[in-house]
Amino acid sequence: QVELVESGGGLVQAGGSLRLSCAASARAFRYAGMGWFRQAPGKERELVAAISWSGRSTDYADSAKGRFTISRDNAKDTVFLQMNSLQPEDTAVYYCASSIRTGAIPKTMDFDYWGQGTQVTVSS
Repeated sequence: QVELVESGGGLVQAGGSLRLSCAASARAFRYAGMGWFRQAPGKERELVAAISWSGRSTDYADSAKGRFTISRDNAKDTVFLQMNSLQPEDTAVYYCASSIRTGAIPKTMDFDYWGQGTQVTVSS
């Protein structure tokens, strides 16, 4: 059974913070690279952050660098996205995804499983 369940989205004012969590089934998480995508209305899905299985390697979209931090707790099969200094342009549905084909940092096309998404809305 493969399952990815996001939580932590919501409404926040510009400049605020949110912490997203993604609880995964073992099949989707063990030895897998993980990532967070987002998709705003009328826009393509964007890979925001990715992390290797070990957690030692991370990568970010330019829009997320310096503001977002991806991390994981391998004992709890959970990946996180800490988002600070949020801006209205960060408004989107955020999706957790896993790449069981690689334990390294996954690229956009490397992902195999997706969650249902959690809405993040940033008001100005």
